[in-house]
Amino acid sequence: MTPVDALAESAAVWRRFGSHAAVRAVDLAVTAGEVVGLLGANGAGKTTLIRLLLGLLQPSQGSVRLFGAPPSVAGRRRVGYVPQTLGLYDDLTVAENWSFTASAFGVRDALPASVADVRHELVGALPLGTQREVAFAVALAHHPELLVLDEPTSGVGPLGRARLWEEIREAADHGAGVLVTTHNMEEAQECDRLVVMADGRVVVGGTVTDIIGGREVAEVRSADWARAFSVLDAHGLEVQVHGQGVLRVTGQAADVRTALAAGGIDADVRMVGANLEEAFVAIVSGPAGA
Repeated sequence: MTPVDALAESAAVWRRFGSHAAVRAVDLAVTAGEVVGLLGANGAGKTTLIRLLLGLLQPSQGSVRLFGAPPSVAGRRRVGYVPQTLGLYDDLTVAENWSFTASAFGVRDALPASVADVRHELVGALPLGTQREVAFAVALAHHPELLVLDEPTSGVGPLGRARLWEEIREAADHGAGVLVTTHNMEEAQECDRLVVMADGRVVVGGTVTDIIGGREVAEVRSADWARAFSVLDAHGLEVQVHGQGVLRVTGQAADVRTALAAGGIDADVRMVGANLEEAFVAIVSGPAGA
């Protein structure tokens, strides 16, 4: 991938705050028409990397390019950005926020139907989920070539999330590149490509299938599943309930059987393929994010 292909790109970029390195030697590129999901626990460096890509922070080392050039005001005018803080004016109505942004970008489009019902409401008085829908609509106002969305669906209900992801996919289908952070593994599966960060580094990247790889988890079936859960949890194993009587455990079958036997629990244990959430937990909790 060459810089010409990338709408936003970082090359071996670092960002230090005093002695703390928030971003460490990160290579990343987002191209037209693709949705790239940026995953990682809180503090992994996702938001700092986004701010570097947009030129809102300067790298301590390495380089970033936005539309093939160093980040600039002109480049950011081609971006639709929804930060975690939303970037809206709480003391203005939805319609006033829209008009302000539309005027700044020379847009004559009407307020989108998705937020028209709250056009006269002050943004600060709206529920967080609705505020996020407004922020997303405003970010799309000027038909950007690149969408950068930092947790855009946090606090949004299931229907609102589905609508937002329809619009994200529609923007990509029309040629926009999209970089989106999310903690929701169902949403992550909507992305064309995933990049997982831990401790400021990119630890793995690729499709959902690439991320899961050959990882497996232990599936536990027991009539006494509730007590089995408590026993496994007490042994420090990552346990999830998957339907009545079925548990999935991050770990080896032998370790799971040993823990259950110590607790006097009769169960069937076998190794099965991991899902994305289980793979993500294994990646970010492993040694150095391995």
